[in-house]
Amino acid sequence: MNQPDDWIDILQQLRAAGKPCVLLTVLNEKGSVPRGDGTKMVVTAGETWLTIGGGNLEFQCIAQARTMLQAQQTMPHLEHIALGARTGQCCGGMASVLFEPLLAPSPSVVVFGAGHVGQALVNLLGTLPCQVTWVDERPGMFATAPSGVICRQVDDPNDEARSAAPGSYFVVMTHHHPRDLELAETILRRDDYRYFGLIGSRTKRQRFDYRLEGKGITSHQLAKMRCPVGLPDVKGKLPAEIAVSIAGELIAVWQQDA
Repeated sequence: MNQPDDWIDILQQLRAAGKPCVLLTVLNEKGSVPRGDGTKMVVTAGETWLTIGGGNLEFQCIAQARTMLQAQQTMPHLEHIALGARTGQCCGGMASVLFEPLLAPSPSVVVFGAGHVGQALVNLLGTLPCQVTWVDERPGMFATAPSGVICRQVDDPNDEARSAAPGSYFVVMTHHHPRDLELAETILRRDDYRYFGLIGSRTKRQRFDYRLEGKGITSHQLAKMRCPVGLPDVKGKLPAEIAVSIAGELIAVWQQDA
């Protein structure tokens, strides 16, 4: 990640990377303090940007911010800190620092296939708190992509399946059954994803199980593949109905992780 000087740019980059952080802001000061009102700093689990003045004040604030991240706190916290001998600083003033936990990591969903169901699903996911990557090898398929969706027109979608972040949610619904089979094998071999749904009937499931077993995929790995995909109580066949069913199942899974 680049090292921008503006805190808004920093937050935008962290949001794009899916990294949680704490935004520190000096709200007011009394007496002699290292930085004035409005001074900001950004803290993640392993990095910091900008400064609220250095010294033991900053050291303590960074430690507190990382404790909040580790505990997955979501509520802002205001801390009044006296800059005296107890904090190892001799300024003699008082600083009020606001700690704002931001950018809790959202689910990363990778959708393979930009047909009618894929379009309906991505448009629905675009309204939900998740990061969506939409993959298809055919040109001109992403005209309906909502704002914020990452579109990948690639020669080999398997590359996207291999490079996706650990813990990703995969949905496979391409226009080509052999491509679905390739993607299923690639995803199942990763064994580090949170969810894998494959569109298709029970007959398709049986055929894929047989072929994937022949490629060395174990029964334990196959058990993690959801096919037919979606909530079983939603029986409709319209693209929007199938999309709602799949989105409902995704929501159920990531709410279990919350």
